[in-house]
Formats: sequence, C-alpha cells, structure tokens
Amino acid sequence: MKRLTSLGAHVLLACALSGALAIGAHATEAAPALPPVELFFSNPLLAKAELSPSGRYLAALSGAPGRRDMLIVVDLQENKATPVASYNDVDVLQFQWVNDGRLLFNVSDKQIGPGGNYLASGLYAVNRDGSEMRQLASRRASGPRLLPSYTYMLGQRGAQNSDEVYVLSSDPRQNEKVFTTNLLRLNTMTGQSQAVSRPGQVDSWVLDNDGEPRLTLHASGGTTTMHYREPASGKWRQLAQFPTYAGSKEGFTPVGFGGDGKLYVRAYAGKDAAALHTMDLATGKVDPQGVVVMPGYDFDGGLVSRRGKVLGAVIETDAPGSVWFDKEMAAIQQAVDKLLPNAANLISVAANPEAPWVLVHSLSDVRPLAYYLYSPGSGKLNPVGNSYEGIDPARMGRQDPVRYKARDGREIPALLTVPPGGGKNLPLVVLVHGGPYVRGNHWGWAPDTQFLASRGYAVLEPDFRGSRGYGTAHFQAGFKQWGLAMQNDIADGARWAIAQGIADPKRICIAGASYGGYAALMGLAKDPDLYKCGINWVGVTDISLLFNGHWSFDSDLSEDWKNHGMPLMIGDPVKDAAQFRATSPIEQASKITQPLLLAYGAVDRRVPLYHGNQFREAVQAHNKQVEWVVYEDEGHGWTRPQNRFDFWKRVESFLGRHIGAGAAPH
Repeated sequence: MKRLTSLGAHVLLACALSGALAIGAHATEAAPALPPVELFFSNPLLAKAELSPSGRYLAALSGAPGRRDMLIVVDLQENKATPVASYNDVDVLQFQWVNDGRLLFNVSDKQIGPGGNYLASGLYAVNRDGSEMRQLASRRASGPRLLPSYTYMLGQRGAQNSDEVYVLSSDPRQNEKVFTTNLLRLNTMTGQSQAVSRPGQVDSWVLDNDGEPRLTLHASGGTTTMHYREPASGKWRQLAQFPTYAGSKEGFTPVGFGGDGKLYVRAYAGKDAAALHTMDLATGKVDPQGVVVMPGYDFDGGLVSRRGKVLGAVIETDAPGSVWFDKEMAAIQQAVDKLLPNAANLISVAANPEAPWVLVHSLSDVRPLAYYLYSPGSGKLNPVGNSYEGIDPARMGRQDPVRYKARDGREIPALLTVPPGGGKNLPLVVLVHGGPYVRGNHWGWAPDTQFLASRGYAVLEPDFRGSRGYGTAHFQAGFKQWGLAMQNDIADGARWAIAQGIADPKRICIAGASYGGYAALMGLAKDPDLYKCGINWVGVTDISLLFNGHWSFDSDLSEDWKNHGMPLMIGDPVKDAAQFRATSPIEQASKITQPLLLAYGAVDRRVPLYHGNQFREAVQAHNKQVEWVVYEDEGHGWTRPQNRFDFWKRVESFLGRHIGAGAAPH
C-alpha cells in the first residue's frame, strides 16, 4: 500500500472537512433539476466517529470524492485534525481505540467489488499522531512475522488501558465440523499474541465491562450453548443452552455487562416481545422483571456504558432512541434534543467518566447522519461533520411509520415515504426488504428510499410477517410462508396505499434485493393486476437452490443454518418440495409478462448468478421487456460506487418509462 504524502493528506483533509469537495455543495444558479444520483450513493464523507477513552480526542473515517477514506484524529482541546492513516490505493475500513494514544485499524479497496479483491483486510496499529505504525496481520494467506489473514477486529470496547487488544482468529480452512473462533490477546506495539483458553468450539466472544473475556457462544445442531468464565479462577462453565432458530421463550442473547459484573440480556421471559433483562450468573436464570420493556417491539439495542457503570440503552420503536438509567445522561439528552429538534439524537460516551464531551449521532428522515459534540459543562453544541454533503432536506421526502391490516387481520408495520411536497394518486414503489427474517425498515434517511422519493415516487416498505422486531408471533407467522402469507402482506400494503388515495392503482412497481428480489418476482406472478413492473436485484429465483445447488464456489451460509434454521423457517426441501415449486419464481416465469429489470453480481456467494441466468432464460422466452445487467466483480449487493450509480440510473430510467413521467397514459 502506498501512503499519501503528509502535505497531500492535510490538504485533502481540509477540503473534506470544509465541504469544498462535496458534490453540489455550493451549486446554486446551475443546480440540476433533480439531485444527482451521486449525492445518494457515494461513500460517506464522514463515518464511524468515536471518542477516545479520555474524551479529549475524536477519531473518524474521512472521505471525499477523488481520494481514499482515511483515518483522522481530532484533538478537541487544540481543535486540530491529523490524518493518521491514509493511502492512495486502499481505504481505511474500520478502527477502534486501543488506549488514549493508539488505534487499531484495517483496510479494504472500496473501488473494486469483492470478486476483484483477493486480499483480506489485515490489521494495523498507529499512534494518534501517525507515528509508530505497525502491521499486525497479513492481507494474504500468510506473511513473515505477521498474524495470518484470517485475524479480525473484535469490535467491542476493551480495557483501553494498555497497548493490548483482543482480536479474533477464525480460520476458514477448518473443517466445518470442528470450526471455531479463537480469541487472541495482541500487543499492538510488539505484534506478540497469546491465545485465550476456550471451553470448546466457539462462534463468538463477549467482553465484560472491564474489557476482559467473559462469555462464549456456539451454535450446533440447532442448539446454542453459552459458557461463562469465572473472574476469580478463569475457569469456564456452561451457563445456558437453548434452541437457536425458533425464537424460543427460554432463549436469550447477551447484550453486555454492567460495572458490577451483572449480565444484561435480550430475552422473552415468557412474553411475546423481547425485552432487556438481567441474568443471575450463578444460576443462569433470567430475571422475569424487564429492565427496558417496549410493548409491541423487541428490544434489539445495546448498552451505553463507561468504566464501572451502565448509563442506559439504545432502543428502536418507530424510530431509534435511548432509555437512560442515569439522571445526568437523561438531562443531557433533554438539552441536546432542544438544540437539535425533529431528529433522533443518539449519544455515545467516552470510557472515562470525567470526559468533557459526549458525541451526538443525529439523524432524521430527511437528513443523513451528522455528528456533533456536546459539552455538559458549558451547554455548547459543536458540529463535527455530516456523513453526506449536498443533501437539501427540503428536497427529501417525509417518512412516516404506518400500520395496515393484512387480509387475515394481522397488523403490518411499514414505512411510507412521499415525495417532497406530498401529493395524492402518486406512482408507488413497493420496496421489499431482504433477509427476510430481520427487521427490514429503520426510520431515517436512506439513500435508496430518498432517491426514489426525489424522483416523484411514493415508497412503501412493509415489515411483513416473518420480520423481526415486533414480537415472536409476528416473526413466527412468517415461517414457511415464502410466496404465501408473506407475499399477501406485501400486496395488501399496496392495496392499502390505493385505498388511502396515496397510490395510483395503475402505476405501482414492486422492487427489492435478495428476498426482496424474490418477492418482486412472485408479486408479478401472483398479483399481475396490481403491479405494472418489477425490479429484482440479487434475488432468489428457485428456493430449492438455496439448499442444494449450483455453487461455482462455496456458499457463505453456515451448515448449521442450512441444516436447522432453513428447514424450520423456509421449509424442508423434501417434505415441502411441492410448496417450493409452487412458490419459486422459476416455476412461475410464464406468468410474468410485465416489464422487468434484473441485476446480479457475478461472484455472489449468497444467491449465485445461476439464479438470475436460469430465470432470465425462462422469462425471456415469452417476455420481451426484460432488462438484464451483471456486475462482474460484485457479490450480494453493490460495493463499488460506480456500480451503484449505474444501477440506480437504470432504475430511474426503468421506472420513468413504466410508471413515471415517461409512462404511457392510462
């Protein structure tokens, strides 16, 4: 990798922080009629900002058009920014503070797709002033005196009081039956490492409030086993065991430790929705009294803590927010919300209780994420920077959480975004999330949604049954319902939008990626009277192929998920073979006559290109309105900004011809 010169790095940094390089940032008289696609789908200009342990320094990833993402450190007392890791052929990808003077980071090439990237991310450490740079892990299979390429950042706050951190070592060459993830204690100055003892096979590790290893989890045979490490003896013991995939009432997920060693978990405790609870580490029993309970919503956030104390928790209901256990933090939240109204303002803190600043992550439906520093002592709020520049909130669409009834009476949560200025009888894009067994929709500025709204389309994003976040009943109602009740929920949302006067019934398109692409194809086949056109990118076309087929390379789905999760939630490939045929788009291709845009990545390990190829051949036999694009180096989604620009320009043109301004009158 080639580092930028010091002078060049400083110049680029100054330009990025001032916004001088932002696309359209100062365009006034010659402003385009519509915000350009690059405003929405470029890489962020500022990302992953994080306070140092003392709170005096702020680190972040800084980007700008025409150069690579660099790691910067800002001395908040001196108001001075320093680029500490910057290259002209790779981007800094992630980082974490080792201590107040040193950082750990890795790199990647964001200008090529995964098919052209044969290197791992590596590991590097550097002082906050850019000195004492050291490579710790190789970017290739092996390297002299370096840890192997399958060494990764842990992504949890460590002790931050020495030059050592914990990192993961997960060898992909291991036999699946004995696959495990090791934890290494790594000295970032010397490169020396030592493996931490483990209780057997491990998938993931959890550090306690002091930054020491305390829990391990391993899923095998459809069962998750959790082990706990006793602080006094360092010995491991089994703490709990429960079903992995069914959303069982006895199951739980560790969230984090308090300063007193108390374990906080996400658990159902006999209720429909998961809440934040505490666990008795002596017995492995979850306290049935919830610490944070949100009726109708699953708790799926994290703890906000500093050394020795849990201050609160991040939550998500209709929008993201925080619940504070600490009175001082509750007062800080109230003050910040007054200074930044009409936004979700999430506050993170440094490890040191005496830190002079807190960091505010502020977002809304019409404004991308922006960072601010707030001083509890002075009450001052200072802007740090925006993730995207040139976005005019007045030209973005307002987004509202809505609920509608499916045909069987189930209430379906959704997000509805309307174009700037609103309107009635609008062309509608039903945007279906992937997964599908995840919470798909999150209130806030999203590039795909807002790009469509800026072009005059209303956007409906349903969290159909099977989506997580709304309780066990809503989640489990989607089991084995691909193409059936899950598909009906999506169609019922479009019909609801028509009934509300929002959508023009003759100008509705269904679109999505992965499972969303599958749903787009099934929607065209199942509800041809409802959808005028469809857009599928990286979508499943044959359910059976998820289990058994046509990989030109290894699938990235785990064997445990394929053997135990997929049969439970999607269906059994033998017992449910007839249902798979009835609900696979490849079997319904002859019914799809509407205009169709198909896009795939040639090196997709989740939904291989074969899905797209076989479906294209089947549908083109009778449908002459099929547009097709393959991005050669891309996987399950578009990594390269240029590919994102190209794809969404195709989407804009496609929608314009079929349900937009260029559509034939009806």
